[in-house]
Amino acid sequence: MPKGVWFLVRTMDEPVKYWQRYQTWNEAEQAWDKRAARLQTEHPLRTFKVNPRLPGVRRHTRKHLTWKTLSYLQRHDYSGKLGRCFWRRPLKHDWGLIRSLASKQLYCSDGDLFFYRFGCLEDVKSRLISPNVLLVIGFSYCHKPFECPAGRFTDACVRDLDSPVCGQCFIGKCVHALPDARVEPLFITTVHYIGEKMIEAHDRWPDREILFLITACELTLEMFGKLGHAVGFQGVGVRLGGQICNTMPAFKASERGLKPGMAVVNDDAQADMMALIRAFADSVVSDSRTVSLASTPPNRRDHIIASDRRG
Repeated sequence: MPKGVWFLVRTMDEPVKYWQRYQTWNEAEQAWDKRAARLQTEHPLRTFKVNPRLPGVRRHTRKHLTWKTLSYLQRHDYSGKLGRCFWRRPLKHDWGLIRSLASKQLYCSDGDLFFYRFGCLEDVKSRLISPNVLLVIGFSYCHKPFECPAGRFTDACVRDLDSPVCGQCFIGKCVHALPDARVEPLFITTVHYIGEKMIEAHDRWPDREILFLITACELTLEMFGKLGHAVGFQGVGVRLGGQICNTMPAFKASERGLKPGMAVVNDDAQADMMALIRAFADSVVSDSRTVSLASTPPNRRDHIIASDRRG
């Protein structure tokens, strides 16, 4: 079998993701982008005309941000999951929290990418190809289109290929490019939501290495980073641009679903996210090839789909 060919077992009633319609990754991405450009002309979505290029966090907001973060996370931990997570291993997590408080910066950054416990993009790619990795990929509701058929302030995404809105949405593009295994897509409403989901992922898959890839405004990434560093989360945060929340009042309003503006993932960050998803998808489907051929009975191998994602 030629190098790069991958196999997936799929039942006939499962929906086919957009990427699975094409033989190569490049063909799928080019087709998606071409279709999105056409839909943008035929069904333009409501957004800003000029990117305002706002500072990620206002100077007065950054002052004492660590204490503001801890106060906010504690007062709004309505489910109690964050608190229980700390009390499970109090010595380890309290020591992690002390280190978080003492550290001026909890991440390395490159453009709009924030690396937590990684040094650069290539470090993340090299870790993503491990068969033991599970990827938690989350998208802030703030860059959902206003016309989103699932609604903006929800943790839902219909990613409907027949919808002209979903066909232009970068979130939809990412979800349709994801593999069918070892990934947990999330649609983030609050900073507590992503923290709780990361804790749940560690509880559900204790033998897996959990990595995250999330989009959020810089203020949220700073706040989530405090929690994540304390309990050992690792991954990449993608800073949003556009009409972001860069003050505590704006952030608190967005946490209640009051978000009149539109955030965006800038072009360079979109390319970096797609590169990470591609590296992960190539690893998953390569791993699936061995599993599928070993476990699929001969009379069912007619349902195996072959493709080459390397383009």
